[in-house]
Amino acid sequence: MRTPSLAELPPHDAIWLEVDLGLQRLVVWRGEEAEKEYAISSGRAGAGQRQGSGQTPLGWHYVRAAIGDGLPPGTVFRGRRPTGEIFDQALASAHPERDWILTRILWLCGLERGFNRGGDRDSQRRYIYLHGTPPGEPMGTAASHGCIRLRDAALLEIFDLAVPGTPVWVHE
Repeated sequence: MRTPSLAELPPHDAIWLEVDLGLQRLVVWRGEEAEKEYAISSGRAGAGQRQGSGQTPLGWHYVRAAIGDGLPPGTVFRGRRPTGEIFDQALASAHPERDWILTRILWLCGLERGFNRGGDRDSQRRYIYLHGTPPGEPMGTAASHGCIRLRDAALLEIFDLAVPGTPVWVHE
């Protein structure tokens, strides 16, 4: 899929994602029509672009890569690779320090040079994802390390729609 230019956003006839940090929700749009809405959890440290900030970056992005197709829900990822583990409470108890990345990864790349692309403000180099999270983690409140967390069921639905190249607008 071709990466959209900023002049083409939002698309008028294709799927795109809106992430509203203020409302802690993700909306799937088809052109100008909202199709579905999901609760999210974004960066506990708020919104921001800088490397190491723990903040969720703003602006226009696109899905750079979709990782995990065909793997079972609860698959644990480290470094964007499945570990062979499936998340459960015993695993969580054995590794309480982990920031769990589960089920699927939609890896974001910024479209705005100098804002969310390039230098120490590069969303892709910051490894900013939409990803699954354990069922006990809160939704609707900012609690992540900068990524956008979703429940597995929501992520699986979005994953099937948001193929690589899909635009994603993140705002407050």
